[in-house]
Parts: sequence; structure tokens; C-alpha cells
Amino acid sequence: MSGLRRLAQGWHRLDVTVRDLPLGVLLLVASVLPGFHGNGTEVGGLPTRPADALAGAAAVLQCLPLAVRRRWPPVCLALVSCGFALDQLRGYHLFAGTALPIALLSAGSYLERYRRAVPVVSSAAFAAVAVALHRRGPGEPVAEFVTFYLALALAWGIGAWMRSARAAEAERRGRVAEDARGAERARIARELHDVVTHHVTAMVVQVEAARYLTASPDRLDRTLTAVGDTGRQAITDLRHLLDLLHPDHGTGHGGEDRTPPVGRVLTLVEHTRLAGQPVEFTEEGTPPASAGSAGLVAYRVVQEALTNALKYDHGSRTSVLVRHGEKEITVEVGTDGSGARAASPGGSGRGLEGLRERVDVLGGDFSADRRAGGGFLVRARIPAKGPA
Repeated sequence: MSGLRRLAQGWHRLDVTVRDLPLGVLLLVASVLPGFHGNGTEVGGLPTRPADALAGAAAVLQCLPLAVRRRWPPVCLALVSCGFALDQLRGYHLFAGTALPIALLSAGSYLERYRRAVPVVSSAAFAAVAVALHRRGPGEPVAEFVTFYLALALAWGIGAWMRSARAAEAERRGRVAEDARGAERARIARELHDVVTHHVTAMVVQVEAARYLTASPDRLDRTLTAVGDTGRQAITDLRHLLDLLHPDHGTGHGGEDRTPPVGRVLTLVEHTRLAGQPVEFTEEGTPPASAGSAGLVAYRVVQEALTNALKYDHGSRTSVLVRHGEKEITVEVGTDGSGARAASPGGSGRGLEGLRERVDVLGGDFSADRRAGGGFLVRARIPAKGPA
């Protein structure tokens, strides 16, 4: 099978003219065989005459131009039509006459320019040949010419339908590619939002707190160190994300995994604690070796929820629960409402909406509600393998 596949691939790499030539050669060889003489296409009822030099010219004109039926369809159709007219007016009735409907089908399928003019010119030429044949022949009924014309028109129509089908398929593929690009842009935008918002919010809160620590050098130093660590982590995460935009992003950096696993939630919790947010972290179950998209989405849920805790409930007791099941990951992040709004940039609402979309894509459930006594609670149930 591999040998046949390589042969097929090699054939398709050849120029289209080379691939179309064998059909013309096959029709030409069939036309010169004695068994096919006088048994080809016959229009008008002229008696069959023996083959001569003009018969050879008619056969060549009808067959060999099929080699350019896709590269130059109008040239192919013009030459084949001339050969067909010569064939019928001289009464050779060659098997090569089969090439005319093939040329018409190819013209209907591949012709780009003069698509309206070619059928008109071809119809006029056929009418002229039909009149000549009717006068020179035994007076065949007009219906015979009309029937043959309709058969040729059908060949053109099939070619036009094939062209339309190819155009529709190309348009569909273009839409699919554009949708894929749009989805990828949206995914990258969500990743940028999650990474930048979390780290920048933590840095802003830490810097604001540092203003009040000038009398305590040790605490000020720890806070500024935390700001530096958060900034470096932001740069690392952004570099990993921007690497995804590079065509060779999977070949460098020693094969480092650029998808934050759910196991790195503890790092998020520690950074949030350094920003002055008391966070209680609980993890139940054993994280799978690879949670795939579910692991990334769980990580982003915790990241966005902790970012909102820093923004809108700074200083409140915050709880993070990550539960690993056999088929799903459950995340719960909540605050008790005892904190205050931090001096940080306001949100646009895109974070929670983006999380809801991500969880929905995997077939899970997502909710983000305010608690009656204050604070908020974010819940997410994320199937490990997405929807069935």
C-alpha cells in the first residue's frame, strides 16, 4: 500500500498537462484502430468514408488538445470543435468525437473568463455545422440535431455544476479557517487577560501596601521582593503564552510544558497570600498525570477568582478548594466579604464570561454568585474529557 501511495503522490505532483495527456492519447489510439472505424459519433447521417490524411488531422485535433483541457480550456474547446466539425462534415465518424463532450465539460468546469460568451459562440458554431450537415446529408430530422445539442449542453452544465461545487467547498473551507483563526485569537485574548490581570492586580495591591510599610524595613523588603517575584512570574507566563504564537513554539526550551497544570494552583495561592490576601487552600484527590484542557481551565478558574478577590474583597478570608475526581475536576473559590475594594484597575467582566465559555465548551457547569452575608463564591465542575 505504501508503494501505491507514493506512486499516487508522485502522479499528483506532475504538471496537470502531463496528467491530462494520457486521456487524449488513449482516444487517439482508439480512433485509428480498424474495429472502431465508422463506429464513432455520427451527426447528420452522412455516409462513412475511408480514412485519409484529413481523418488523421481530425483525430489529432479532437484528441491531443485534451492535454490542456484544464490549463487552457478555451483553446482545448476551440481545437476539439474544429476537429469535430471536420470529422462530421467529411463523414469519418471517428471515435475521437467522444472528445467534444469531454472538452465541453472541462470548459464548463475550469473556464474562468468569458463564461457567458463561450456558450453563445459554441451554440452559433454548432448551428452552422448542423445547417451544413443537413444540406449535405440525406435530410435527417431537425430533432436529431436538437437532441445532440442538448446532450452537449448537458455536458457543459455538469461542468458548470462541478465548478460551483468546488467554489462552494473552497468558500466553506475559508469560513472554517477564518472561524478557527477567530477562535484562536479569542483563546489567546482570554489567556492574556487571565495572565496580565492576575499578576498586575497582585503587583498593584502589593505596591499600595508598601506605601504604609516605610517604618518597617523588613516587611517593606518582603513586600517589594514579592512584587519583583510577581513581575518575573508575569514575564515568564507571558513568554510562554507568546511562544504559542510562534510556528516552532513546541520545539524549543527543552520541551517545557506551556500549559499551566492544575497542580500549580498552590503557586497562585502563595502569590495571592504575598499580596495580603489570607487564603486557605484545600486539595482533595490525586491530580491525574495529564488533565488536558480540564486542568488548564481549572487553573484559570482559580486564577480569575483570586484576582477578583484581590480587587473587590481585599483582605477577606478566602478559601480555595480543588477536588480531583475520576471524570471531573471541581473548583470552589469564595470570600467571606470582610475585606475592602483594593486600589486596582476595575474589571470589564470579560474574565468570568470567558471562564463560563471555557467550562461550557468542555460540557461542565460554572457559576459566580454573591453570598448573602457578603463576599462571593465561584463554582466550576469541569469534565476531564469534555463533552461526549
